[in-house]
Amino acid sequence: MLEKLLSVVPPDALKIALVLALALFVGLEREGHKQREATYAFGGVTTFPLIGLVSYSLALVSGPGLTPWVVGLAAVSGFMLLSYRHKLAGETPAGVITEMSALATYVLAALVQREYFWIATTVGVLTVLILELQKSLDGLTRLVASNEIVTVAKFLVLAAVILPIVPDRQLTRFHINPFSTWLVVVAVSGVSFGSYVLQRLLKARGGVLLSAVLGGAYSSTVTTVALAREAKGKSRPSQFAGAILVASAVMYVRLVLLIAFFDPALAALLAPAFGALAAVGGLVGWLVYRRHEVGEARPGPGPEARNPLELRAAFLFAAVFVGILIVTHLVREHLGRAGLLSLAAIMGVTDVDPFILGLAQTGSAAISHVTAAAAITVAAASNNLIKAFYALAFADRPTGRLCLGLLAGLAALGLVPLIWE
Repeated sequence: MLEKLLSVVPPDALKIALVLALALFVGLEREGHKQREATYAFGGVTTFPLIGLVSYSLALVSGPGLTPWVVGLAAVSGFMLLSYRHKLAGETPAGVITEMSALATYVLAALVQREYFWIATTVGVLTVLILELQKSLDGLTRLVASNEIVTVAKFLVLAAVILPIVPDRQLTRFHINPFSTWLVVVAVSGVSFGSYVLQRLLKARGGVLLSAVLGGAYSSTVTTVALAREAKGKSRPSQFAGAILVASAVMYVRLVLLIAFFDPALAALLAPAFGALAAVGGLVGWLVYRRHEVGEARPGPGPEARNPLELRAAFLFAAVFVGILIVTHLVREHLGRAGLLSLAAIMGVTDVDPFILGLAQTGSAAISHVTAAAAITVAAASNNLIKAFYALAFADRPTGRLCLGLLAGLAALGLVPLIWE
């Protein structure tokens, strides 16, 4: 039916209809704004369609060049400048949002003439959305602190500025790929940043347990230490110990998702065992958390979320990742599988991400998926055991002892898959 319509109606007629529809859409929104506001406002339901038609006509006669259209843009911009000067003469604060929407209408008409239909439609719809959401967006600036904007900028520096310019080739005999290394940094930072944003949005909701779930999504070790310190003097061992176990259960889900980003086959091999460990750990942790003990108070809010995204920390993570890649390569080359599993147990003392993601990037050509899965399993179990001792050291004695039993049990359960290897 569309082909039949195109054969009857001239193409320019359809383009003009689209320009009128988009310009009228923007004009209707501005007309409603004029009627709601008592102050002066430029244009409305007739002005915007006229701007679109002028732009379309000038783009048509411009041909391959854009000189007539640019002259028209300068003329329309002059009218916008006069409108803004008139606003400045008034008593109310002056904004340029209507003038900018008029310029957007002028541009989208030229896009239609050049047959960039999707882009033109998108620009038109987004323009109206932004105009309608103006008050909400203005309110957002009061909710988002300046340091949060800086945090977003830091992540964009990692992902959009640095990553595209990093060379994507293997260097040295250790096969270090700078692009893959930085991609690991971006992936880990992205997960950490996402968890941090959720914690900030859900601040004061869900208490300790929600803090444990979201904290475990970026670092169960850091979350364990934070909750253990928070537990000291609170006389709520079951709540904090259960929450710490939940954070460690979330770690297994996080690891599978990160590994899947680099080696889907290895992630598929680990998913059944790690999924079961996450389910068991999460269920037991929740039951312990919910258990009523005499003298325990109602759980309050969890520890304050701390921004995990720092450029210096990202570069440090990249350096540690490269160092661990080299050590892993040497251990695998000279000590074989037994040496690799021993290294995995040692790596559990600190953050296991560099070691585990290094194995995910090594590829099955250098190390079999079965051996890599075994090493990752050992590292995760070792990390759970180390966290048990962290909790024992930083929490009050009842909470520390309960954490020791729960996390040691999860660590032992985490080694069970090795029996069927």
